[in-house]
Parts: sequence; structure tokens; C-alpha cells
Amino acid sequence: MVTEAAKKNHITVNGQVAKPSKEVFPGDKITFRKDQITQIISVLDVPPNRVGAKLVDMYRKDETPAEAFEHLELMKLAKEHYRKTGEGRPTKKDRRDLDEYGNEIPETDWDS
Repeated sequence: MVTEAAKKNHITVNGQVAKPSKEVFPGDKITFRKDQITQIISVLDVPPNRVGAKLVDMYRKDETPAEAFEHLELMKLAKEHYRKTGEGRPTKKDRRDLDEYGNEIPETDWDS
């Protein structure tokens, strides 16, 4: 997955597009886009050998702004509000209701 993203120029290291074989060093900033969020990771240190997933956080620091995650959460809530998951495409009646929603004009007495 990461190799494909690197081949498509979706990953940058210190502002430069990175190839899959790019070596990273302590102090480098890696930027990539995942789940509609541009994430920023700082390399704190490079482990001498492979480590388990639980130990990876010792060698990196996530510098992604909190606003990005809040924006993603708002987008998820907006999608759920519009149409619940698993309901499929809108029916013809749903589309008509949506079209009529903005066209309702309240009747008021303008002469008074």
C-alpha cells in the first residue's frame, strides 16, 4: 500500500516527493494523505532492526493538527445525517422531497 502511494508521488519527505526506496533519517518530516487527512509524521530515530507495531510510536511523532481530525469527524457526521449507512441510493420519492425542500415559501400577508 505504501509502495503504491510512493510510486504515485503521494508521499513527501521534507517537502520532496519520495520514491519507495527513499531512506529516512532522524529529524525528517514525512507527509502523506490518508482518509482525506494530510498527516505529518516526524522521525525521531531509526530502529536498528524491525520492531513490532506496538513499538513504532517510540520512533515517530505524529504532528498532524487536531483540526484535521475534527474536520474528518464532521464530514462523517454530515454523511450520516444526510443518508444513513446501508440505505443505498435515494429513491425517486427521496429525490422529489429533496427538490421540494428548498422551494417552500411561507405565506405572509404583505399588505398589512
